[in-house]
Amino acid sequence: MQSLLIEYIYLILIILALIMVANKLRLAYPIVLVLGGLAISITGEFSEITIDPELVFLIFLPPLLYEAAWQISWKEFWRWRRVITSFAFPIVILTSCVIALVSHALIPGFTLALGFLLGGIISPPDAISATTIMRKVDVPKSLVSIAEGESLLNDASSLIVLRFALAAVVTGQFQMQQAAAGFALVVFMGIGIGLLVGAFFYAIHRWLPTTTSIEIVLTLVTPYCMYYAAEHFHFSGVLAVVSGGLLLSNKRQSMLTYQSRIQGINVWTSLVFVLNGLIFLLIGFQLPFIVRQLGETSLRSAIGYGLAISVVLMLTRLAFTFGASLFTRFISQFITVAQANPGWRNPLILGWAGMRGVVSLAAALSIPLVVGAGQPFPHRNLILFITFIVILVTLVFQGLTLPWLIRKVKPEDDAVPEVKQELVIQQKITEASLQFLQKQTEADRPANEHVANLYQRLTIDLRLLRQELDGTENAKVNARVDYQRTYLDLLEQQRNWLGEMNRQSDFDEELIRKQLSLIDIEEYKIREELIQDNSNDEL
Repeated sequence: MQSLLIEYIYLILIILALIMVANKLRLAYPIVLVLGGLAISITGEFSEITIDPELVFLIFLPPLLYEAAWQISWKEFWRWRRVITSFAFPIVILTSCVIALVSHALIPGFTLALGFLLGGIISPPDAISATTIMRKVDVPKSLVSIAEGESLLNDASSLIVLRFALAAVVTGQFQMQQAAAGFALVVFMGIGIGLLVGAFFYAIHRWLPTTTSIEIVLTLVTPYCMYYAAEHFHFSGVLAVVSGGLLLSNKRQSMLTYQSRIQGINVWTSLVFVLNGLIFLLIGFQLPFIVRQLGETSLRSAIGYGLAISVVLMLTRLAFTFGASLFTRFISQFITVAQANPGWRNPLILGWAGMRGVVSLAAALSIPLVVGAGQPFPHRNLILFITFIVILVTLVFQGLTLPWLIRKVKPEDDAVPEVKQELVIQQKITEASLQFLQKQTEADRPANEHVANLYQRLTIDLRLLRQELDGTENAKVNARVDYQRTYLDLLEQQRNWLGEMNRQSDFDEELIRKQLSLIDIEEYKIREELIQDNSNDEL
């Protein structure tokens, strides 16, 4: 046990080093982690560490899905709901059918049921890789929202397909009507259980005497309760976590205190960072283990099958993405859609952002070793190898070429620039704040210097915001940047002064730390503004 713990500590240190390399090379860290894990696996180190599908589905998947549901904008999710659901359900099922037909024709002895099983395994893209790349290269917010929304649902649909395909392989029978009814039951009951468990935890947060630490721990426990409750009754644990997470995310302002919201973000960011790093590194570790299990199939033939299936998968996603775009243009004549004419640029980028990840590998590993009366599961090792090749090809090839494609295509974005939206929001809040102060403190303001100072400061802020909205001349932009940098220098000096005070016996160190925390929050706000301004200057 002790040696295993030490090995995982080494793994975390390796992950940190590889991510720093990825940042230095300006690459998405999942690509570097997989390649790094692949390189380490060749040396034979950590050869006893493998991906346990139970570990992935029960320990890794619930918090990653919950955090994604917590971060996604419900407004954006609802706006693009038709596109998201089409990618997550019909396209996943249709992709599984295409892979079933191609693999049945390509691989000797591969039945349609096995092909459908393979299609269910490799059909869901991994959004972590795509969104990591998209955030490094400027893309419309809509593309990121669609990719994130798709990732919340497509894992559920693919795992449901996997469940029915396994049953077909084991029993040798497949009844379409029964499968469709079972699919609907698994989906709707999974969503219902997620909402029920979410409502239960909302009541705990809302009405029981919790503390900040209790609330944060509750958020860590919640996704596991949702997932296990649904899976216990053989429904979709993925959809339970997604639906419950979306419910609680929408209620965060009423159920969590401001301390819990601030501290919880830090805890969840660090947790998801480590989990994602471990997952992508472990994917790379699996190559020797998978190659050893190929059995009778030659390595050359298996690589050929994997590359062919990868090409078919990429072309199929592109075809269905453009098909969805054409259908949107057609259906917009009869109903209101978020974007009546998607064009070709955004669908091309979204179609190319179809990298596969750990859910596919874990699904392949979850295939049972034997069927029926102790007979080996047919072509299990080949399915596992093809899945690994698909992950490696899509993650590395598409991942490395996606930034180039985005820069060449120059995606269309008809949304109001974020910097202008931010200024408008600040202006409206400042105007409402001044109106509130005028009503509530009109009599007390002349006598209370603190209130008068607050009113005067807001008045100055409003005047500057209106000037920036009226025109974005370089002088005004430069003045804002100079102000931000000067403020950052001032905050650093304040830290130095507080450090000097802390060396004196007259001041309590806890109070000094409190002031330092407030400075950290202020610096975070200023640096976010500075990053936003710099990113808009580059456009």
